[in-house]
Amino acid sequence: MRLGVNVPNFGPGTDPGVLRAWAQTVEGLGFDLLMVSDHVVVTPDVAAQYPAPFYEPFTTLSWLAGVTDRLRLGTTVLIAPYRHPLLTARMAANLNRLSGGRLVLGVASGWARQEFAALGVPFERRGELTDEVLRALRAAREDTEDLRAGPLPLWIGGNSDAGIRRAVRLGDAWHPLRATLPWLREAAERMRTIAGDRPVPAFAPRIHLRITAAPVTAPDRRAGEGTIEQVVADLAELDRLGADTVVLDPFDGDPAETLHPAAKWRMLADVAAHTDLRDAKERS
Repeated sequence: MRLGVNVPNFGPGTDPGVLRAWAQTVEGLGFDLLMVSDHVVVTPDVAAQYPAPFYEPFTTLSWLAGVTDRLRLGTTVLIAPYRHPLLTARMAANLNRLSGGRLVLGVASGWARQEFAALGVPFERRGELTDEVLRALRAAREDTEDLRAGPLPLWIGGNSDAGIRRAVRLGDAWHPLRATLPWLREAAERMRTIAGDRPVPAFAPRIHLRITAAPVTAPDRRAGEGTIEQVVADLAELDRLGADTVVLDPFDGDPAETLHPAAKWRMLADVAAHTDLRDAKERS
């Protein structure tokens, strides 16, 4: 099982230097994947969770590809309806080739009604539009003349059965976000049930990372919350559930956190020290 990190590409403390430092820290600690979020218009509903400045993911990841060597780069998640399918396919294919095949494209249908309205995209058609984008991306992987996207992994976000069904039909992995461990156990089994006789997508959850001094014992404890021993146990359980990649999300919801990234880097270093990341880095 590989480990990735969701890096905040928004908020008052985020600028090019901080993004570069995030990338170098994540790669230097031995993590496999760095992912960023997607918004185009910081409407009030978006700003309540992801305030400006917001760095657009394709632009940001293209730049970070030039300051990293082996780190995979991805979106968690690209809001598919915001861009024309052919534009998304070209940007993704070009970025994957320019980065040496390091792109992982997480995709979802979106939730911010005000942002949809600002972009002139019908909110009610977001599922249909998402499928159109995914079909264009799949076609880009088969195009050997122009786009040449290559083996671009498509992760399907969303915690609903609709997200699982989309992953089975059009994706390579299902990418649920920030849930409890009991929910993830049940969801992994539900994914296999929904797939039926069709190939089962890979399981690639994104979990919260919040390391505490004392154990978190609440019944609604999310995976990745608690002492480092609890976090490591959660990762081991996800490995047993068959997770291909687990993405750690250290953002705790307060935009002021982006002003002090070193606190999050210490949490990531703690995880690296208690897993085989450092040994793997030394072997490489």
